[in-house]
Amino acid sequence: MFGKNTVEAKENEEKLPVASSPVASSNHEESGDIIAFVGEEVAFKGTIRYQGTVRVDGRLEGEIYTDGNLIIGQKAVITAKIEAGTVTCQGRITGEILAKNRVKLLSPAVFDGTITTPLLSMDEGVMFNGSCNMPQKGERKGLGSKLVVSVEEAVKVK
Repeated sequence: MFGKNTVEAKENEEKLPVASSPVASSNHEESGDIIAFVGEEVAFKGTIRYQGTVRVDGRLEGEIYTDGNLIIGQKAVITAKIEAGTVTCQGRITGEILAKNRVKLLSPAVFDGTITTPLLSMDEGVMFNGSCNMPQKGERKGLGSKLVVSVEEAVKVK
C-alpha cells in the first residue's frame, strides 16, 4: 500500500507499512525529531506555539509560532500567519510567513501570500503567488558606510 518499506510487529508477526518522509534535509538543525504531527484527516483551527519540529499533513487555520522547524506535507492545506525558524513546504499555504532562518518551497507546493526570510529556495514546479521580502542583516548596511570613511581617511594628504 505505501511501498516496500515495512516494520514487523513482534506480537502477531504481521508487516505494517512505513511511510517515509518526503521532506528530507541534510542539515541536522532542520531535521530534528518531530515532536508533534497533524495527520491528513485532522483539521485544526487556532494558535500553535512550540519548540522543536512539527509536521502538518492536514488542514490548519490560525497562527503558528516557533523558533523551530515547520514541515508542511504534500496534502496539507494551511491558512495562517506563520512565524518560525525554518519552514519547509510541499503543500498549500495561504497567508504570511516570517522565517528567521529560511523557507524551502518544494514541488508541488502552492504559496499565496507574503514571505519574509533571509533565505528562500524554490523548486521548479512550485506555484508562488505573492511577494518575498529578504531583509539584509544590519552588519551589511554598516560595513558600506564604514568602508567609505576609511577610504576618505586614507586619501587625505597631510
